Amino acid sequence: MIPDIKKRALHRARIIEGQMRGLEKMIENEDYCVDVITQSLAIQKSLRSLNKLVVENHLRTHVSEMFEEGGERQDAAVAELLNIFELKNNRGE
Repeated sequence: MIPDIKKRALHRARIIEGQMRGLEKMIENEDYCVDVITQSLAIQKSLRSLNKLVVENHLRTHVSEMFEEGGERQDAAVAELLNIFELKNNRGE
């Protein structure tokens, strides 16, 4: 991974870990449902942010290398990106 992206991704993952612990406590304490949902939505937003960083890294490293190689490797990179796009769209984001 690109060092700066890795640092930011690890930071984001640690934030998500804390958010998940908080969500677990909220559920255990039977907090107000809307508050639980609000926390869950915040975690989803954080996960989207993490995914964006990982995709950025993938584009700047693996995909660019695959495009440089051309041919089947370039086709494979396009297929990967299309699969990611389909996954995102199938989940209603």
